[in-house]
Amino acid sequence: MQVNAINNDKRNDYKLKVGVAATTALATGCALAHIAKKQGFSLSPSVIRKTPAKDWAVFSLYDKKRPDRKLIELEEKEILELATASVTGGLAGGLLFDDKKYRKSKVRETVNQLLGNVAVPVACVGAVSRLYKKFKPQILAKIPQVKETGKFTRNFNKALKGIPFSIATVVSLGAGIVAGNKVSNLLNEKVFNKKMDRKIKKTDFAPHVDDVGMAVSLMAEKSKGASFITRIVPAFLCVPGYEVGTHRD
Repeated sequence: MQVNAINNDKRNDYKLKVGVAATTALATGCALAHIAKKQGFSLSPSVIRKTPAKDWAVFSLYDKKRPDRKLIELEEKEILELATASVTGGLAGGLLFDDKKYRKSKVRETVNQLLGNVAVPVACVGAVSRLYKKFKPQILAKIPQVKETGKFTRNFNKALKGIPFSIATVVSLGAGIVAGNKVSNLLNEKVFNKKMDRKIKKTDFAPHVDDVGMAVSLMAEKSKGASFITRIVPAFLCVPGYEVGTHRD
């Protein structure tokens, strides 16, 4: 009997994980399609079939030989739309495939993920990104440069100029994650009347690839690397939705 109970629990856990992953991916995919359509990409199956896969909204990368190539842009409002869709899909899957006794904990985790792990950090990175962009010429003018004598020294100077951007991104992201975690704990305590002291987990950093992508899109010049980061943002934004749907406490 005990073996059967354990097997049933494993099957239920598997069903929950698969179900939540599916509803999260579906909701995030729908949000991405909505964003693509708003930005001028066609969702018509006949048009998509005639368009090379490399030019689809989800695959197209910046090409300096084709500077006018249409690329999907993911900035603050788009990231928040994707994140909202992700946690909504994850919550729906959790409510559908998990025991009713975990519903409140999933709603609390929705607050943690959407506010603490996405909204506050994105706001912090966005604010710093705009500030950096405004003063970028003055900042870069103060970065020392070596005399360029070849490819190595050119790349070295380029790396030096990337230091302020890297520092701004890391500092703003770290501050945003810590601040977001504190805000979500406070809201859970006030709204759900439950004292929270949720520690920052490794998975909390997964959705912040989108923050790096947003910072890159706002501060860096267009490049294949920057557009690649933007392409993988929706996949990483499925993490908060999955965390919501599978959460139990």
